[in-house]
Amino acid sequence: MHGGRLVANALWLQVGWWACVLGAERPWLLLLVILGLGVHLRLSQDVSGEFKALWRVTLAGCLLDTVLGALGVFAFDARPLPLWLALLWLVLASGMRHSLAWIARNWRLGALLGAIGGPLAYLAGARLAGVGLPLGTLETGLLLAPIWAFTLPLLLRLAAWR
Repeated sequence: MHGGRLVANALWLQVGWWACVLGAERPWLLLLVILGLGVHLRLSQDVSGEFKALWRVTLAGCLLDTVLGALGVFAFDARPLPLWLALLWLVLASGMRHSLAWIARNWRLGALLGAIGGPLAYLAGARLAGVGLPLGTLETGLLLAPIWAFTLPLLLRLAAWR
């Protein structure tokens, strides 16, 4: 993927994150996410590989959030997960082989970025989407940091797996 497409993919990750999180209260925004994912697949040079990577990462992410929800880390209105959150995993997965792939070159960097970025994304998303944090904001962030230090490098490997 060349520079212009990498920038477009990085922008898509931002727009997709906002559309998913705000889509919790405004479900029509989720249609934009589905459209964006369709465009992403259409522009992919390896549709089959991309589709498989999207599903592997999304299934792993949905499993993670389902377990965290069952353990009382998150309080969702929907069981096992709300649609906007499952779509958010697809959005994140759509960057794993593209604008986020550079992180996979150094697992320590991936762990550091996961430990910082994962909890921040969850905490901001929870606030905007009305997800309850029964353990408290600080406690949830501290719990998510090591989980995401492990998860981000793992997701990058899942996405790259052939």
